Amino acid sequence: MTSPILDIEALNRAVAELREGAGTWTATPLPERVQLLERLLPRIADGAEDMVTACARAKGYGPDSPWAAEDWAGAPWALAQTTSAYLRVLRRIAAGKEPVDARAVRERDGRTVVDVFPATGWDGLLLNGFTARVWTRPGTTADGVRRRAAAAYRGRPVASGVALVLGAGNVAAITALDILHKLYVDGQVVIAKMNPVNAYLRPHFERVFGEFVTRGWVRFVDGGAAEGAHLTTHEGVDSIHVTGSEHTHDAIVWGTDEKAEERRRADTPLNTKPFSSELGGVSPCVVVPGPWSAADLRFQAEHIVTSKMNNSGHNCVASQILVLPRDWDGTEPLLTEIRQVLRELPARTDYYPGADRRLAAVRAAHPKAEVHGEGDCRLLVPDVPTATDASNVPDVDGQADMLLTDEVFGSALGVVRLPGATPESFLGEAVAFANDRLPGTLGATLLVHPRTEKDHRAAVDTALAGLRYGTIGVNCWSAIGFLLGYTPWGAHPGHTRQSIGSGVGFVHNAFMLADDDIEKTVLRAPFAPAPRGLFTGSPSLSPRPPYFVTHRTGATTLQRVTRFTAAPGVAKLPGIFASALRG
Repeated sequence: MTSPILDIEALNRAVAELREGAGTWTATPLPERVQLLERLLPRIADGAEDMVTACARAKGYGPDSPWAAEDWAGAPWALAQTTSAYLRVLRRIAAGKEPVDARAVRERDGRTVVDVFPATGWDGLLLNGFTARVWTRPGTTADGVRRRAAAAYRGRPVASGVALVLGAGNVAAITALDILHKLYVDGQVVIAKMNPVNAYLRPHFERVFGEFVTRGWVRFVDGGAAEGAHLTTHEGVDSIHVTGSEHTHDAIVWGTDEKAEERRRADTPLNTKPFSSELGGVSPCVVVPGPWSAADLRFQAEHIVTSKMNNSGHNCVASQILVLPRDWDGTEPLLTEIRQVLRELPARTDYYPGADRRLAAVRAAHPKAEVHGEGDCRLLVPDVPTATDASNVPDVDGQADMLLTDEVFGSALGVVRLPGATPESFLGEAVAFANDRLPGTLGATLLVHPRTEKDHRAAVDTALAGLRYGTIGVNCWSAIGFLLGYTPWGAHPGHTRQSIGSGVGFVHNAFMLADDDIEKTVLRAPFAPAPRGLFTGSPSLSPRPPYFVTHRTGATTLQRVTRFTAAPGVAKLPGIFASALRG
């Protein structure tokens, strides 16, 4: 076992090497930065299978398991997609163009919005019917948004130096994407401390970022809390980015001794380095009442279960609370379909440390929680009490229900039933509940039939404007915003270091919109897959999404999409579509 002193020496050496290399990264011209990414893309594709195999085995199944689809999506494809997004924008700048096309930035209903997806013809083909729009903060002008985008490449000074990235332990691509953001958006070299849960990814990342490592711009280190604490206070580290929990943030900023809370109240932090963070929360999935058919109920049940069971629920925006209309005639049929989907899924375990303890806490608070599938996971609590319920029944301890206050980070889904006989009244209740009762502002999902939205457009627009979340998915799990590269990813603005919530700042964000301009991203996807979407009012060419946990050929499809993203070509499209349609 390596002694602590040797670990500290290695950490200090890594920081010193990065400080030596920081100036050369700052001086690297844009054409060369583009070439570095062009050479990085093939390395992602070449090592993709090895990366997926490592992810699958670490989570307890083989690379040929249906579950491996999530590893293709959340590891090599996410990295290739975001790299490609940066490349497209940087090439625009190198060609003398604005990073964002002027036609994509416009005024809408008194707000400035930016259409960020689809950004290319390939995007519109592979994810047909999917769109993403960034809503900027009130008072922001279209001219200001365009002028402030990509400041690092347009003659305005940005911070340089050494950034510490404290890597996440769940989704494989998170650490790599944070490194890209720090390098290409913030202009800083990076020391990345791998999370012990997925430290097995280090050799894969060192190969992908090989040129950056060789030239002194990126360093990877291992270790736990002690190594992280040493780096956060290191005088050679200029900024910190962390993906994790608010407890991690608070420990870094306020300390962990008996005076930590006193420091927080007085706003006298131990650590004053610039800080950005993505910290999760309790994410809602809101179902608006409408004329859903039996096929709609089944499809959206698969969608809801995907938003919970992808990665065994170890996602910062896993749907933890399903918000349903109490009096809708589709509520019980939808729950019946959800139960059926849960039972049909292949076996797996919740691999993230502490998941068994957290799920046991859910079982203790809800002795009648339903267990679906093999093992003691896949919990469904079909009627979580809330203070707004007529019953007003608290949990067993007389406190607010833990599903409403604590991120489970595991495979447990709670159901809250709210009043509201019309979409208008229900959405009013649902928005207030999500904003005021659930901690966190990272992501929310809204499922609404196209006919309902058409007939009640003002109510849906009001709900989208009112929801305080950094990413909102309309008929699209909000986590898709994490994957697209062009979509800023982070909490809704307003958190402070004294009340950090889901964090501060945005990452990914290939168009490099200024953080201070961004309020939220609104994603949209077809309500029903092709060809059925033609009859629901959401026509598109998209079949059942390959990231659905029920997709029979999801792994094969996403493997082919990954290779296409790394090196697009018309000849690769038939194989992608053939595989997707078989799912």
